[in-house]
Amino acid sequence: MKYDVVIVGAGPAGIFSALELAERTDLKILILDKGPDIDKRKCPSSRGLGCRHCEPCAVLSGWGGAGAFSDGKLTLSTEVGGWLNEYVPREKLEKLIEYVDGIYRKFGAPEKVYGADPEKVEEIERRASLARLRLVRQRIRHMGTEKCAETLRKMRRYLNSRIDIKMRTEVKGLIVKNKKIEGVETVDGEKIFGKYVIVAPGRSGAEWLKTEAQALGLKTLNNPVDVGIRVEVLATVMEELTNALYEPKLIYYSKFFDDQVRTFCVAPYGEVITESYNGILTVNGQSYAESKTLNTNFAILVSTRFTEPFREPIAYGKYLARLTNLLSGGVIIQRLGDLEAGRRSTQERINRCVVTPTLKNATPGDLSFVLPYRYLTDMMEMLRALDNVAPGIYSKDTLLYGIEVKFYSSRLKLSNSLETKIRNLFTIGDGAGVTRSLVQASVSGIIVAREIMKREKQLIKKET
Repeated sequence: MKYDVVIVGAGPAGIFSALELAERTDLKILILDKGPDIDKRKCPSSRGLGCRHCEPCAVLSGWGGAGAFSDGKLTLSTEVGGWLNEYVPREKLEKLIEYVDGIYRKFGAPEKVYGADPEKVEEIERRASLARLRLVRQRIRHMGTEKCAETLRKMRRYLNSRIDIKMRTEVKGLIVKNKKIEGVETVDGEKIFGKYVIVAPGRSGAEWLKTEAQALGLKTLNNPVDVGIRVEVLATVMEELTNALYEPKLIYYSKFFDDQVRTFCVAPYGEVITESYNGILTVNGQSYAESKTLNTNFAILVSTRFTEPFREPIAYGKYLARLTNLLSGGVIIQRLGDLEAGRRSTQERINRCVVTPTLKNATPGDLSFVLPYRYLTDMMEMLRALDNVAPGIYSKDTLLYGIEVKFYSSRLKLSNSLETKIRNLFTIGDGAGVTRSLVQASVSGIIVAREIMKREKQLIKKET
């Protein structure tokens, strides 16, 4: 099988590469993904059956990638959601974000944008600064979990007659000859040849990409690992912040350890959910556009960048997650009051809470048996600081779920067009360690697509 472009991974990065190339060229394009099509992505946990450790995980793999059943936040900022500003000048990145935002709207994203009222933003920023918190200004377009999936379905239908798509097809390795990409080989032994190969494996394929990079002698750079908890409070506690900003992104530096601590993935009126990474259960959050709960949840994460000789940040994060699973059989839930008092939570204490947990199968326990003292100290400081901006966050009835880990993949050494040292081999998206959001992942796909178009035009000129 021969193609002009082979795209490994059907997440936002891969989809947007395909959209751009299909719209503007006649190149023969193939998308491969190890997961199912979007309408066949059914998670047992979402039906109240608990995580069954499906392989591949229906939440992380398949058409739309991990973003398909996310909160559906489109973060319209060059500062948030990845490291593309290290490859692309800020002015160009702003235009690319605007371009990607337009495509999402074309396929059904809503027009409403949060964070656009300067007076409200300035007032929240002022209060945050008094608590030693820095508010990251950003505009957000919120699709909601169900509308995010519908938008991706529309993209799937649009591409269906324009490119070839093979779901449930796992790539085993890359075919390279004389430092130039020639194609890919699937786990079934099928060889698919391509002039250009775009690797967009998503978070679930990050370790595979790292292994391939090592085998090919490609240098990788370690990104930090973020470890933390998911916090759940009554939605009214954070209503002022979420109504104005949707996702208040606040950064704090702890007094004792001087670690960076931040809020992440705020889900207003949402629910706490679980995710499975190769059999390891972690927590996350999501919000719907129409259906609402009485609670808001968000993550508090501590960023750690390890130095020599340790070079395995993902392994460290997985170790902490496995320890949590070992102690609880899955996810631990604890009241903030119990953690502060140095005791484990019980089901009886959880039942007495003002906040009713939205994740029903979490096990009452003690997070101090899992999280290092340093991380717990950082997060308790952050919660106290947040209480100055949104009174009620630091309440004994605030619920804490653990643990939440963000595995930011090892980043390959790339050119400004996101090309590896192997000619015509590009790596993009969250799995390549260059992005960590829907918008920047999508932008990375556009960057590579435009580079391929540029090279094809140059070839045509040479031939004529």
